[in-house]
Amino acid sequence: MRAIARIPIPTATSAPTGATNAYVVGREGAALVDPAGRTAALDSAVEERSVEHLVLTHTHPDHVGAVADYATRSGVTVWAHARYRDRFERATGIEPDRTLTDGKSLVTGDEVRITVVETPGHAPDHLAFAVGSALLIGDLAMAEGSVLVGDDGDLSRYLASLDRLLALDPSRCYPGHGPPIEEPEPTLSRLIDHRRERERRVLAAVRSGCETVDAIVDSAYEKDLSGVEELAAQAVRAHLRKLASEGEIEWDGERVRVTANDD
Repeated sequence: MRAIARIPIPTATSAPTGATNAYVVGREGAALVDPAGRTAALDSAVEERSVEHLVLTHTHPDHVGAVADYATRSGVTVWAHARYRDRFERATGIEPDRTLTDGKSLVTGDEVRITVVETPGHAPDHLAFAVGSALLIGDLAMAEGSVLVGDDGDLSRYLASLDRLLALDPSRCYPGHGPPIEEPEPTLSRLIDHRRERERRVLAAVRSGCETVDAIVDSAYEKDLSGVEELAAQAVRAHLRKLASEGEIEWDGERVRVTANDD
């Protein structure tokens, strides 16, 4: 039995996999991570590994669907990000028992150590969890494609979180969607490069005269966006917030223009 068990849960997620990964870490007195929904397979893993802890990488709806089901099991301690207890309770309907901070460790019944790595950006309350040389990374990355930094995200902090993961040099990453990432460094570097290139396109669109999110989406994306137009708009808004905070543009939430001193 491996220390980390991945159980994909069908969910109403924007991820192309159509599923969110729940994880059970440890073989005894284990930790349940991101119970997105209740399934027979997850029930079996929870029972077999005698789950005693419940934690989330973040509180987006496609990661929390069965928190209430598993939190009420006898002996389960529910943990939440220390600065986002209220957000956790609003998302799950459950009041956490204890809180997590960067660097804090949980230890399972079979002595598997799970260490908190604060990684905001995709969501303000986002956490990763180090298990030995591996990392459970929630929605920081996927083996293929990219993840959304949407309207509650912060692109500057997301990029900083990717840099932090790179510095940790994990042997393997376990994402919130899709298969494990067997070679983390090229995947994380690809995502950083992807965001930088998208930022260049967004800024070029603004400099060419695009003043609205819709116009920037049309200019900055070359692929067919049928069915994902709103996700693209959210991504553009994240880039605009970052560029505005850095003084590259002026944006009031509706109209955008280059700053007066822009070259």
